[in-house]
Amino acid sequence: MPGYNGKFSGRDGTRKVNSSMAAKTATAVKKVRELTEEEILKAPEKDYMNEAQLAFFKKKLIELRDQLLQNADDTGEHLRENEITTDPSDRATLEEEYTLELRTRDRERKLLKKVEKSLRMIDDGSYGWCEETGEPIGVPRLIARPTATLSLEAQERRERVQKLYGD
Repeated sequence: MPGYNGKFSGRDGTRKVNSSMAAKTATAVKKVRELTEEEILKAPEKDYMNEAQLAFFKKKLIELRDQLLQNADDTGEHLRENEITTDPSDRATLEEEYTLELRTRDRERKLLKKVEKSLRMIDDGSYGWCEETGEPIGVPRLIARPTATLSLEAQERRERVQKLYGD
């Protein structure tokens, strides 16, 4: 048997692997050192969207998602509090505050969809790459707007077209 070194232990000829050593190795591979924003900005281009950078952006997106969900819960609680006012001016002010809060939540709901899409893109390996051109979006742009799906140039082109022809 080629390569036989006398250390096979299974009846089917497979090698017995030290399970605790394999578990330690798997844990070491999964454990990625968390980078800071400064480290990511200083990273060379060849490291673009490596495992550590993806972990940084995934953490940032998860924190943003959690914050948006918490805001939605807070709004729900606030709107369920029924303040009874008899003064028409106070009632109008209250209605305006509710309207503004609901408008803000609607914007956050749309942002939440973009956050979920970005998290899926991290999982499928397409995060950080322009959807139109396939070029890198760029770390500074992703730090400023982690849900960006277009490079700066592609976004500017899209905005010029929208300005000329409308939506």
